[in-house]
Amino acid sequence: MFAIHDYFGFDFPYAERYRYIAQAGFKHVMMWYGDDFGVEFRATNRPAQARALGLAIENIHAPFDECNHIWEDTPDGQRVFAGYLQMLDDCAEHDIPTVVMHATRGHEPPQVSEVGLARWAQLIARAEELGVNIAVENMRFGLALDYVELLLETFDSPRFGYCFDSGHYHARRRDVDWLIRWPERLMALHLHDNHGVDDEHLLPGEGTIDWPVLMAQIAQTGYIGATALEVGKTVPAGTTPEQFLALAYACAQRIHEMRERA
Repeated sequence: MFAIHDYFGFDFPYAERYRYIAQAGFKHVMMWYGDDFGVEFRATNRPAQARALGLAIENIHAPFDECNHIWEDTPDGQRVFAGYLQMLDDCAEHDIPTVVMHATRGHEPPQVSEVGLARWAQLIARAEELGVNIAVENMRFGLALDYVELLLETFDSPRFGYCFDSGHYHARRRDVDWLIRWPERLMALHLHDNHGVDDEHLLPGEGTIDWPVLMAQIAQTGYIGATALEVGKTVPAGTTPEQFLALAYACAQRIHEMRERA
């Protein structure tokens, strides 16, 4: 089964994006929750829009522009934390199994703090109560400390794991073998390509990732979720949504077959 993120390079209304995605043959979609912490999401009931077209919801992506605040003992920290709690409630209400989150943003995040760790503990406890998974995304922007590793080592919960982002791994940190070190805690995939320097979000095969090796590693984790693309940061001029999604579907099919053969 294949999934694609509901932003794939085109700024259409979400209902129109879901129609294009379904027409391209995808059966699963990953959703963006929204920088407004779900105001638009709740007002439009996007899960119902997608499901009406036959799309299952693989996961939803939390807003991340303000994620550093969660480590701060400030009003902004409490506001962002409350927004994440609401997001978990929204996931439970709309039967969305997993939320993908960022632990930090940028090259100079706040220091690890007791208030931040306490908030993560409360988020994980709420996820356990609601039956929702939290998948923290592998990221490291030259930091001495990897916050994702810290969180995985601190909180051992069946509802807390990680989202493996192939682009982040290839361009930013290849010294941690996520799929080998934590195979049982893999909860989501963001698959896209780059040339090992920038996070380009290219279609698989357009960069330098060794896809047969990577898909074999994913297969060996035992992960049963969708082969999920997060692509479309740059779409060639003149490309239509139908053309891009046809290419994306063919790429998803190709790398999924690598996974099945492994």
